[in-house]
Amino acid sequence: MSEMRTGSGGPPIPPPSIRDVEEAAGRIEGVALRTPLLRYKTMEDGEPVWLKAECLQPAGSFKLRGVLNWGMSLSPVERERGLSTQSAGNTAQALGYVARLLGVPARSLLPDSAPRVKVDGVRSYGVTPVPVPFSALMDYVFDRGWEREPYSYLNPWGDPSMLAGSGTIGMEILDELPELKAVYIPVGGGGLVAAIGSVIKELRPAVEVVGVQSTACPSLGAALEAGKPTWVQAGATICDGTAVPVVVDEMYPLVSSVVDRVALVSEDDVRTAIASLALGNKLVVEGSGAMSLAAALGERRDGPVACVLSGGSIGANRLAEILTTPAEG
Repeated sequence: MSEMRTGSGGPPIPPPSIRDVEEAAGRIEGVALRTPLLRYKTMEDGEPVWLKAECLQPAGSFKLRGVLNWGMSLSPVERERGLSTQSAGNTAQALGYVARLLGVPARSLLPDSAPRVKVDGVRSYGVTPVPVPFSALMDYVFDRGWEREPYSYLNPWGDPSMLAGSGTIGMEILDELPELKAVYIPVGGGGLVAAIGSVIKELRPAVEVVGVQSTACPSLGAALEAGKPTWVQAGATICDGTAVPVVVDEMYPLVSSVVDRVALVSEDDVRTAIASLALGNKLVVEGSGAMSLAAALGERRDGPVACVLSGGSIGANRLAEILTTPAEG
């Protein structure tokens, strides 16, 4: 694999329409939760921070919305082929959850460097993990390897059904918080921010859409600065769920059209946010999910803002270590 490749040559991914999102909301109702919008508990003065707690979804993350919408949209023949994606975490777990509902098998390609806890987590949802070298995984993505396989394949970043399902988050936030000034959204491959951002900009264009990334993997920030998809060298980070080193060509035009700016957060700030959410709001949130709160707390606010807590897949040992280790600084 050459790191100069930033896409598969496919067309740009279009935004989900409001009608697509409304139909997705009806399709996933009763399985995916309409998660609560909770006020962040703090003794500090200032404009309130609201938490969209996607960590409370049955499969542990926002991914259930999109995967469920996709799975429910498949024909019986497509379902019987079995479901496939590439993910070492939340997408694979959501795929397993949906596959069980549909009574079909599921598998997920994942990097052979994925931690054992992640592989075991994927397997616990009934998904068969298929470890491959990272370079081979990227070749699979860029060469559209799924087209040569019998499975029904889910693009974890840019499938239209995934985007429509994730877009329901934006509709729910606007419905409950019409005075919203800004929304902070974690960014990995770009699917979540593209989905929510599309809804926000269609319905309330004045609301600021802030994409949040770790300083260890600022792929969207680098792309926006360069004006095109750009590879970055991902460092070690607690935000492993969003450590995607490039926003691909097919996704970049949509992401760049809805994101007003990128906020970068440090490892220490994310750890502090994880601990604060656990102790103050009694919410267990993974590093990638807590990035949004870390960013919001580090900035001046001139009105209510919402933070998307995208998932809660954090190991017990890591959470315990964060809660028992004093913050630096």
